[in-house]
Amino acid sequence: MAGHSQFKNIMHRKGRQDAQKSKLFGKLAREITVAAKLGTPDPNMNPRLRAAIIAARQENMPKDNIERAIKKALGSDGENYDEIRYEGYGPGGVAVIVEALTDNRNRAASDIRSFFTKSGGNLGETGSVSFMFDRTGIIEYDRSVADDDAVLDAAIEAGADDVVSGEGGHEIYASTESYRDVAKALEAKFGEPRKAALIWKPQNTVAVDDETGEKLLKLMDLLNEHDDVQHVYANFEISDALVAKMGG
Repeated sequence: MAGHSQFKNIMHRKGRQDAQKSKLFGKLAREITVAAKLGTPDPNMNPRLRAAIIAARQENMPKDNIERAIKKALGSDGENYDEIRYEGYGPGGVAVIVEALTDNRNRAASDIRSFFTKSGGNLGETGSVSFMFDRTGIIEYDRSVADDDAVLDAAIEAGADDVVSGEGGHEIYASTESYRDVAKALEAKFGEPRKAALIWKPQNTVAVDDETGEKLLKLMDLLNEHDDVQHVYANFEISDALVAKMGG
């Protein structure tokens, strides 16, 4: 695949700067609280909570913050958040999925719609672009945990659907039904992954020119910086030159 896929690279732009850590911790805490509230507060029995805690640890979120977010779910006076998925098209007709947790649906919808409009795109109905993505589980490990063959063998034995190994590490994909069992089996063999989550994986990616790519990256940043937005997925890829220019 030529160039840089948004799916693999651009998502990592979020939260890299120290100035954004506080906002990122807030989003991670919100996901932990919602996950604990919707299921059991035991991460061993609640795969969504387990995934949220792993994500928090990867960002070096203090243990006290994680425990506080779980306890918040057990209280009766905690905020209630709605889970909403927004779908639309960005510049160049690129498909974009936005997952949000919000305590104000009207505010979130208005803000996210304005981001799409200002970028030259438009927000659509739920289902308008998600058919171009697969809902799938991903388990990621650093390159150092094992060689490609060992990871592939372990993934096949665990029941995974696909494995992609490269310089950045190992990515193991599993269906939504088998994801939890695959993650458990791999963790027993290789230890805690650097990521384990359900994601929207584009079925195909679209290469865009640098001008369109720059507009798309600005839209991604606007969305990711919004307090209610938890995850953003899109199906475009950009050139190495634009990655270098944008500091990606």
